[in-house]
Amino acid sequence: MAEELDIKRIPQHIAIIMDGNGRWAMERGKERSYGHQAGVDTVRRITSECTRLGVKFLTLYTFSTENWNRPTDEIAALMGLVLTSLEDEIFMKNNVRFQVIGDIGRLPKEVQLKLQETMEHTAKNDAMTMVVALSYSARWEMTEAAKTVARQVQNGELKVEDITETTISERLCTNFMPDPDLLIRTGGELRISNYMLWQLAYSELYFCDTYWPDFMEADLRKAIADYQGRQRRFGKTEEQVETEQGK
Repeated sequence: MAEELDIKRIPQHIAIIMDGNGRWAMERGKERSYGHQAGVDTVRRITSECTRLGVKFLTLYTFSTENWNRPTDEIAALMGLVLTSLEDEIFMKNNVRFQVIGDIGRLPKEVQLKLQETMEHTAKNDAMTMVVALSYSARWEMTEAAKTVARQVQNGELKVEDITETTISERLCTNFMPDPDLLIRTGGELRISNYMLWQLAYSELYFCDTYWPDFMEADLRKAIADYQGRQRRFGKTEEQVETEQGK
């Protein structure tokens, strides 16, 4: 499969909803936290493979604002995993910069400190940026952006008639990277679960039944191959796109 990929058409930004950890564990008679731990190993594999293929941004939906409603023991286990999984090796070995998006202020202080430490330590890495969406939801993000715009209008820093799509995009917490080219969701569910609703407007969507702990490099390449078999039109006709591409 690797040889079949067009390296010139590798998606520059892949976003992933890493679903199925809990179900994977329960099917094996284990607690859900066992599945989350196994999912960390998949993160390492997929991060390395994305770097090797030339992906520039990899955004992983790790913990949503709605996940705060889960049982306290599962939340505690997830927060513990964040602390132990932010290893230098995965970032320094692959020359990967680490970033985080979300309502970070809700996280335990030790988690906040570890996130900041990892971002600072990897700031000069430039092969790829791995972004973790932690305590994140798209509705939260857009609400915060709307508040920022409202305050700027109220303070006379921005005119209502000057508000554009760019105005909104620049005030989202993803303003440092391009919108995803490809969204992958594992685990068999067919929804995007409040994940980057603004940014996914024209992303290609790929769903698979494989649980995240079982998602391998070959599965990633299969998703990319599927992406490369599509024509991205962004509202234009097929003929317009082909003309622009010189076909």
